[in-house]
Amino acid sequence: MNTATKKAWRIIPRPLLETVLNNHTHHHRVRQPLLLHGPRGVGKTTLILHRLLPDWNTGPHLTAYVDLAEPIKAGHGPWASWSTCPPPSLSECRQTLERCLETLTDKGIRAGAITSHQIFATLNKWHGLSAVLCRILQSQSPRRASLAELWDRAVFAVGRNLGFGEEEENNALSLEEASYLRESFAALKLAKKVIEVQQGWRANAIANMNNTGMFSRTLTHSSTDWPCLLLELLSQAAEIDHFQPKLVINNIEVLKHATVNDKYSVSGPLYHDSLIWRIIALGANEQCLPVILVTSDSYYSYEAFLEFGYMEIFISRETFGWTPQEAKMHMVTDYFSRSEWKVISEVLGPNPRHLFELYALKQSNYYQKPTEDKACTFDDIVDAYIAYLQITVVNPALDRAMEILQKFASDVYNGKVSEDKLRFGAPWRHPPQSDDPKLHSEWAKLQLMDFVQSLANTEFGVNYRSDYSEEIFDDPSTAALLQVGLLYTQRDPPFLRPISKGIQRCLVRWLVHQQRQLNFRNLIHFMWHRIIRGRYYRHLMVQIGYK
Repeated sequence: MNTATKKAWRIIPRPLLETVLNNHTHHHRVRQPLLLHGPRGVGKTTLILHRLLPDWNTGPHLTAYVDLAEPIKAGHGPWASWSTCPPPSLSECRQTLERCLETLTDKGIRAGAITSHQIFATLNKWHGLSAVLCRILQSQSPRRASLAELWDRAVFAVGRNLGFGEEEENNALSLEEASYLRESFAALKLAKKVIEVQQGWRANAIANMNNTGMFSRTLTHSSTDWPCLLLELLSQAAEIDHFQPKLVINNIEVLKHATVNDKYSVSGPLYHDSLIWRIIALGANEQCLPVILVTSDSYYSYEAFLEFGYMEIFISRETFGWTPQEAKMHMVTDYFSRSEWKVISEVLGPNPRHLFELYALKQSNYYQKPTEDKACTFDDIVDAYIAYLQITVVNPALDRAMEILQKFASDVYNGKVSEDKLRFGAPWRHPPQSDDPKLHSEWAKLQLMDFVQSLANTEFGVNYRSDYSEEIFDDPSTAALLQVGLLYTQRDPPFLRPISKGIQRCLVRWLVHQQRQLNFRNLIHFMWHRIIRGRYYRHLMVQIGYK
């Protein structure tokens, strides 16, 4: 076995991307959130956690890091996609986000950057306080009591039951300093109580909005009042070399698909859109603390920019990991020999997660032991890894994609799909004219096989903006494979492709396996479909003359 296999894996710096992210976060306030997006497995989370986050938590810098997909990863491994695993609940995601922002705000209060007066002024700017403060004080407002007097009385009432912990005792604060801190913490607690009471008042209106299918911007934004109030307080308090908070939300797309079991709560997509829109508005109107949204969902590579306004609404940074030349420079000869790299480059490509997992497999004792017939070769290790990807990543995702297509067929039968999506000549225009789940399942498999075959005929080199043509996105198979995370829509250059060469190879293996399993009748049906109704996306190839 090559001596390189005994080397410990290390995180390779990416100077250009790190410089861009550091420049963004070292401002105390910015105009736009930064969107870091790219396919799964290219090292976005590793870059943030192991290269940048330690520096973003030193000196005056404080960073709240929220990974909304952590519950998914914990139970299903690093390749898990929200669409192939049960998504977390929206309430769980909200609590995680709010807890991190509350921790940042606590530190801002201890640093003297956030005061009771600032909390009152910010809260009063967006929320009517008279009625809710009277409700909290459980009394009617005195005839001549001002809003400020009501606030002071409520802060005093909350502060009486507020204790300090060991940290304040150990710091030996003066009486005046302790009183100042106690008032600020009481004001923060009161602000949260105010928003909770107001949200309770709106609960029935939100339930009615959910039942009727209507939309209210005010009710939707009320669901994000608390985190956005904390963001505004932190942004106002940010000061260079004194208190510089930041927020990193990893896997922001999980919010769009989080489950909701409470009729008094807005849906996941509405919460997601409200949160992002208010972050954008805060930055554009008053400047916001640096916010970085990290995602592997290709929705954010192009479509999100249009839905939220225009192409400059975010600062966009798209990363695809290493080029083959860069990966070869880092991997050979430290981790793989030149002959091994030739196999890797051909079969898996330079995806960093593939390389790490393959290297771990190469180091394992199982593959260092010779079998009865012969010693294990590197090709055997690569084959075993491809089989692992096939069984644990690609096949479950394709099964989920077929379920999505079955639902599409059912929706067509029930009249839930508009005629615009069933235009003449579309290969998916003729799902079964019955509600038989078995027929829908056979149709879904046929559609998915046809789609993968059409991509294979283009050698998975699709330029979705060729001739300004984006009709491929009308295809429900495209939507299904994007949703399960096997395909990725790049923004620059505008390619639709598998997330890695290894995943692409697994798609081809799945197609071959499915074709071999077809009986004579279904094989004839598949061939007829390919000839008469089949997809042909060769006009969308990456470049003219591509072979």
